[in-house]
Amino acid sequence: MDQYAYARVSSRDQNLTRQISAFLEFGILRNRIYCDKKSGKDFERTQYTHPFAILVPTDEVHCVT
Repeated sequence: MDQYAYARVSSRDQNLTRQISAFLEFGILRNRIYCDKKSGKDFERTQYTHPFAILVPTDEVHCVT
């Protein structure tokens, strides 16, 4: 089982550092953390869909938005 994570903030002036740090402390590898700085009003987010293309049935995705 592999673990992936997705973090998002709404605007460019917000910081993803706390979310990324929490995922790293949880044991998720940095290269498996995907992030967007984009509004939550729609799913037009580049990094949001990326992990879903590589998942297998036993994988987990953790999200903070």
